[in-house]
Amino acid sequence: MTRKDRRLSDVVAHAFEDDCVTLAVDALLPVRVLRTATKSSKKYQQITASIREVGLVEPPVVARDPANPGTFLLLDGHVRIEVLKDLGIERVECLVSTDDEAFTYNKRISRLSPVQEHKMIRRAIERGVPEEKIAKALDINPQSVRRKVRMLNGICDETVAILKDKPCPMAVFEILRKLKPLRQLEAAELLVNANNYSVAYASAILAGTPQTQLAEGSKPKRIKGITPEAMARMESELARLQESITSIQETYGQDHLHLTVVKGYLAKLLGNARVVRYLMQHRPEFLPEFQAIAEMTSTLPPEAA
Repeated sequence: MTRKDRRLSDVVAHAFEDDCVTLAVDALLPVRVLRTATKSSKKYQQITASIREVGLVEPPVVARDPANPGTFLLLDGHVRIEVLKDLGIERVECLVSTDDEAFTYNKRISRLSPVQEHKMIRRAIERGVPEEKIAKALDINPQSVRRKVRMLNGICDETVAILKDKPCPMAVFEILRKLKPLRQLEAAELLVNANNYSVAYASAILAGTPQTQLAEGSKPKRIKGITPEAMARMESELARLQESITSIQETYGQDHLHLTVVKGYLAKLLGNARVVRYLMQHRPEFLPEFQAIAEMTSTLPPEAA
């Protein structure tokens, strides 16, 4: 380590101690209580299956209790610790935080998306891991593992790139597979723009897709509960919706810039008592609207803010 590196190391505060510590599971003091329904949840069962088959992948995070030397507070990993107790495991290797902030670290971590899970399973199989072992680790049946492996068959690369980090259920990809590549791309953009990745919304897009844009154009669409007349109306409404989205996207950047400038200008105007007094006397209907614009916390939609 150079002298400069040592100086930087002295200045930068480390978030965790350099070495993990092995502690007794029963000695960890939780900072929150698990809900009674947690143990019956699917997620709890999956974590249990994963730890039983492959061991603990992510160590729990603890912090030293400054008031009680030798005592550790459990900051993150409450479910994992509970699973270890159920499995009869008495000691666990933990990551030691230098701060005792009692927030859940996993709230700052992006969850594994279905596309990422698909790639992980494919890689494990390529390296020789049996499907049965993967199924046990994920607490699913081998048939589901095979479905996850085939999930992106028939999906174009551009569509995969758009949905690679989105919470898109496997059934949505099975619907997208029925569309031609260009239509898949359009459907993926519709899902992202609406921030809606439900099977129902994907089915509606399929219902609104013209026959010529289906992967098997010779087969008529058959969607339970939707008549051919209703599908024709959905096709025309979806086409209009796509045109509207396209027109909005073309002017969104310029409109956002104008709104930002207007917001700043109105905030400055409303900081002048004479201007406010004039509006109250002569244009009282304008004042609340101007105030609403000036007090906007963001000019971006919620998902982009």
